[in-house]
Amino acid sequence: MSIVMPVIIGAGPAGVRAAQALVAQGLRPVILDEGLRPGGQIYRQPPPGFKRSKSVLYGFEHRKAKAVHDTMQELLSQVDYRPGSLVWNAEGKTLDVLRDGVSTAVPYTHLILATGATDRVLPFPGWLTPGVYTLGGSQVALKFQGCAIGSSVVFMGTGPLLYLVAYQYAKAGAKVAAVLDTSRFGDRLAALPGMLRAPGLLAKGLYYMGWLRAHGVPLHSGVRPVAVHGGDRVTGLSYRQDGQTRTVDCDAVAYGLALRSETQLASLLGCQFEFNTRDRNWTPLRDAAGRSSVPGIYVAGDGAAIAGADAAELSGERAALALLEDTAAHYDAQRAQVLEARLAANSRVRDALERAFPFPVDWAESIADDTVICRCEEVTAGTLRHAARDTGAQEMNRLKALTRVGMGRCQGRMCGTAAAEVLAHAVGRKPADVGRLRNQPPVKPIPVRVVCLERPEKVST
Repeated sequence: MSIVMPVIIGAGPAGVRAAQALVAQGLRPVILDEGLRPGGQIYRQPPPGFKRSKSVLYGFEHRKAKAVHDTMQELLSQVDYRPGSLVWNAEGKTLDVLRDGVSTAVPYTHLILATGATDRVLPFPGWLTPGVYTLGGSQVALKFQGCAIGSSVVFMGTGPLLYLVAYQYAKAGAKVAAVLDTSRFGDRLAALPGMLRAPGLLAKGLYYMGWLRAHGVPLHSGVRPVAVHGGDRVTGLSYRQDGQTRTVDCDAVAYGLALRSETQLASLLGCQFEFNTRDRNWTPLRDAAGRSSVPGIYVAGDGAAIAGADAAELSGERAALALLEDTAAHYDAQRAQVLEARLAANSRVRDALERAFPFPVDWAESIADDTVICRCEEVTAGTLRHAARDTGAQEMNRLKALTRVGMGRCQGRMCGTAAAEVLAHAVGRKPADVGRLRNQPPVKPIPVRVVCLERPEKVST
């Protein structure tokens, strides 16, 4: 019988539940976690000694957060957990992992990618002003460092995270100057029948909105940003609503347009992709169990498609059961069917959420030519449009070669979505038709010496 060396990338809800299922059948997976403590972004743990309780940090989700944290704590003696590990490259059956300044090569026979998600953003004038953060970044500051990004914060964008983070800030004592939602009341009304499938989720959303209103926080719908004001620091934000331009004073802005799956490693490993219309993003092609197109590689959680923390736990366990099945190990087939049914039900709720908080498809078309899209390479929207017009470029990698968009330190993680939207508008096509950027290592910035001067040391799992 061949040796099975499973590796899990990510210790959020999906990674923890995958590890639990593998351990239950006698396997000892390696867990490579970029974070310093397990929990992922949604259940991010603060440093040891932090004084705020879980009920304060995670609100309604504190019991779920505690369950994930406790499960991982129970598994520590049965897994090889490596926190602070950045997987910066993947090739063949080997991962290049940077930890404590040293890169090592970690082999595997089977791999579960539970890489999570990051904020999806579109640029607008002033978005690079100090004091402008993503919604996820502002949440990290509150959860992990116990501080607010400003003394008077505007939250802008769309999606459930918008109201959750605003609520968390207000509950922590920060001043929330306004919540500006790009979706309209009519969108949420149209989505109500679908949202009734998840009454608990609907109730929480209504509670956040109601609580914010009751505590004097202005909530505005159907907005589009005009510009951030201020030079060295944010002093205000102007926006359009119902044909009028308004301004709100603030010293910080947190914004985001829902989430985008982190898929770079799946791309480097040769997984096939498909355009996910609901997520408006390219995601790994997978079956209902989480199997990718590459044998032995599985995707789970928000790294497979945006579905939320509850679905991440389900998909993590399901991917682990698929791994067990594929290695001829014992697995619970009935449990696998239950998980797939629950994931399908969750998907229908996600459809309703997307209807309630749709992506602002007109935003990219209105971005001014002098607005920077790729901050690493300082590529503007005008540069992209001119390249498309003057050269006939209609595909993202051609645009990248011509303009250097996506060639910087972030490898297109932050600008790729915006560049694709701008190109699609410029050539009159859909985002699915302009393709996706081919990923290159390193997937995140690492010291040059690691790539140029050091040979990764191969270590056994």
